[in-house]
Amino acid sequence: MKALIGSHDLLFVTLDTLRHDVAAGQLAAGRTPNLARVLPGGVWQRRHTPASFTYAAHHAFFGGFLPTPVTPGPHERPFAARFPGSTTVGGDTWEFDAADVVTGLRAAGYHTICIGGVGFFAMTSAQGGVLPALFDEAHWTREFGVTNPACFEAQLDRLKAVLHEDRHGGGPLFTFVNVAAMHQPNRHYLPGAAQDTVASHGAALAYVDRHLPALFALVTSRGRPCHVIMCSDHGTAYGEDGHTGHRLAHEVVWTVPYAEFTLEPGEW
Repeated sequence: MKALIGSHDLLFVTLDTLRHDVAAGQLAAGRTPNLARVLPGGVWQRRHTPASFTYAAHHAFFGGFLPTPVTPGPHERPFAARFPGSTTVGGDTWEFDAADVVTGLRAAGYHTICIGGVGFFAMTSAQGGVLPALFDEAHWTREFGVTNPACFEAQLDRLKAVLHEDRHGGGPLFTFVNVAAMHQPNRHYLPGAAQDTVASHGAALAYVDRHLPALFALVTSRGRPCHVIMCSDHGTAYGEDGHTGHRLAHEVVWTVPYAEFTLEPGEW
């Protein structure tokens, strides 16, 4: 990561609530061909999230604590707030002198953009404004949220308009997108479904995958290579061991998909 700062635009996508087993299953079944094209080795990494719900997980992410590989560590982090005694900072880690990576990137010359999704990015309450307030500009409407079956398309429309406005003056961009489609309710992605299930959760990911080429084309439209971090913030339960939802300690909640890759201009 250290070598990319300044020369590359950055895109951080959180596929909110996406379970690793569902992401891997959709990939193996051929239902996410655009992800198959970009995932290194054609697979999702299996990782553990630092928190079991959106608000806590994103505070950790922006602080430099992304999902951790499930294999024994320590594991070098891509970026980290500088503090004494860290055992997960290595030669490729980009360190910043700030409490969060958004502020750190701003100091490094990046214009920072948030395209929110779930309610913790809604800016309709004091708590919903905390994470968006880190960014130079933050965007949210109800159309980006969990109840709109076309939420990801609405987010992409807004990102296209933001990039067209060119508020960044040609400098490097850090774009963050929180994708709400996989979060409950997601039954609308599976025709005839009366309730949310693992199957409708997977269908929501297939919907997102269909529109990823538009996202990738947008973030490379400025002629710069774009380094992408894409992961889930947590999973969710659909009846496993009697559990429903998240903000609880269960394997399907803690285990999430993760990937990093670089997009070149003109690929999409």
